[in-house]
Amino acid sequence: MKTQDDKQDTKCRLDKWLWAARFFKTRSLATAAIETGKVHVDGGRVKPAKEVHIGHLVHIRNKDFEVEVTVNALSNIRRGAAEAQLLYCETTASVAKREHLRVTGENGHALRDRGAGRPTKRQLRDIKKFTGGAY
Repeated sequence: MKTQDDKQDTKCRLDKWLWAARFFKTRSLATAAIETGKVHVDGGRVKPAKEVHIGHLVHIRNKDFEVEVTVNALSNIRRGAAEAQLLYCETTASVAKREHLRVTGENGHALRDRGAGRPTKRQLRDIKKFTGGAY
């Protein structure tokens, strides 16, 4: 007789797997990422209900990270981080790419110091006062 755990090991939706593997905080965030094309399975766009199988190559692109992993195990249940890491294995190319970005700082282009952007309303008033009203 099959138990609930046996069923979970054979079938798993992509959005549930991404949530269980802790790539996204909620299933709705995982679903939104899949629908907007930020998640690819074996090089192609997929739908959230796509069944994931062991050995699939999953490419995940987010604002914070870009990672490519192979599926090692399936789970429909979100567990601790240590158990979640057993569900996937990051490819060597992905590890090298992340290390290169960390060393070169290329992904830090959107970071800026506080106050280095557009002047605030108070700063604009001070500029106008200093320049005599012409800005």
